[in-house]
Amino acid sequence: MRAVVQTVGRASVTVDGEVVGAITDGLLVLLGVTHTDTAETARTMARKVHELRILDDERSAADNAAPILVVSQFTLYGDARKGRRPTWTAAAPAEVAEPLVEAMVEALRQRGATVSTGRFRAHMLVESVNVGPRTILLDL
Repeated sequence: MRAVVQTVGRASVTVDGEVVGAITDGLLVLLGVTHTDTAETARTMARKVHELRILDDERSAADNAAPILVVSQFTLYGDARKGRRPTWTAAAPAEVAEPLVEAMVEALRQRGATVSTGRFRAHMLVESVNVGPRTILLDL
């Protein structure tokens, strides 16, 4: 599982003209799933994201009750080392990835986090205003 975590002043996801997820003053998490990921991987990623000391004064979303917007993004596993056309073979297929993204979101909620999401398999418009900017790549 791979996540790009950014501190944001605001972030939102729009699908077909409808805002399906939005937060202010929190974390935007772009989340990719690979073939070897499991429900345990999802729980571990949720803990790492929630406790990541990336906010002001080295605080975490858990410390500040900061909201989290999770957006599934299979392209995080794109490989463009050869040529100009990326291959997506390292990304898990949708039927594997979707339940694991949902498991990560549920694990965040069980930890007490306020979580918004994008919409799986939809063409999403993701907007964000980065703070800092602070961007961390988490790879499990």
